[in-house]
Amino acid sequence: QVQLVESGGGLVKAGGSLRLSCAASGRTFSNYAMGWFRQAPGKEREFVAHISRSGGSTYYADSVKGRFTISRDNAKNTVYLQMNSLKPEDTAVYYCAATGVVILTTRPTRYDYWGQGTQVTVSS
Repeated sequence: QVQLVESGGGLVKAGGSLRLSCAASGRTFSNYAMGWFRQAPGKEREFVAHISRSGGSTYYADSVKGRFTISRDNAKNTVYLQMNSLKPEDTAVYYCAATGVVILTTRPTRYDYWGQGTQVTVSS
């Protein structure tokens, strides 16, 4: 089992920044690739970003590319999502997730463990 706890969400004005953190415990963190997803009210959960087990490879949804940066610190068992130039359409609950799948995957069903989510609200 891997337990994931997100933090860092909040209310920010459009154009502002937030950094989300996701602390992991349980099994060896570096054995898992990590992803960030988000879900807005009335919408399906959508992929945001992925980072490989070593942190050497990252991938982003087109909607956040150039604005968001995913990173991880395996010594601290933590993955981060730096969000800059935030827009009102970024408003959602953000979830981190862990997958044992080695190759890149953007499908929520391929992720084994999920955090409880943290709310991000961007005002216009």
